[in-house]
Amino acid sequence: MADQRPPARAARRAAVHDFKRGRILDAAAESFAVAGLGGAKIRAIADRAGCAVGTIYRYYATKEEIHADLVRRSLGRLHQAVRQAVTATDEPWAGIQAFFDYYHARPEELGLGLYLYRGGAPPGLTPELDRQLNGRLIQVLSLIAHEFGRRAGRDPAAAEIITVDLVSHAVGLILLQAAGRLKMLGYDAETLFRRRLAEDNLLSQPI
Repeated sequence: MADQRPPARAARRAAVHDFKRGRILDAAAESFAVAGLGGAKIRAIADRAGCAVGTIYRYYATKEEIHADLVRRSLGRLHQAVRQAVTATDEPWAGIQAFFDYYHARPEELGLGLYLYRGGAPPGLTPELDRQLNGRLIQVLSLIAHEFGRRAGRDPAAAEIITVDLVSHAVGLILLQAAGRLKMLGYDAETLFRRRLAEDNLLSQPI
């Protein structure tokens, strides 16, 4: 029994650490959604998380580090969603559909990571963090392109073009819907995206 106590204490400390970190991230996501990265304040994040400002600084040196961790967490969940989708079915477009579905249900996460799709890291984000986050996005897109190419019998270059094209289309539709523009025109993002997949007949059209 005595030999098990130190690991048990370490596990409890790790669980508490992860819980507090999760509270900070959730609070920061709310603050960024309201004020943006530039307008959000550490004090406001601490208030939402129900902790002292000093507690946040035990986990993160800057709010940009918090932002980066939020984007990292989001990309991890996106990657998991895409992998689950391509594992569950042999449909060539399962990965890109999962990409769309993930962000369609969570437009706030797309907002957090939007700079990854348009280029230019937010001020204060270190080059190393920017490199890591871009690398995670590339992993997701590479998974989608690989599975599409393998299942549709397309070469890697063609599969990559199709993936980038559809990701761009998906991001644009979700942003337009979040801004209320599609509703104003009488459309919704999901219907338009599914129509795009159906009408393009991606398996037979040449690039």
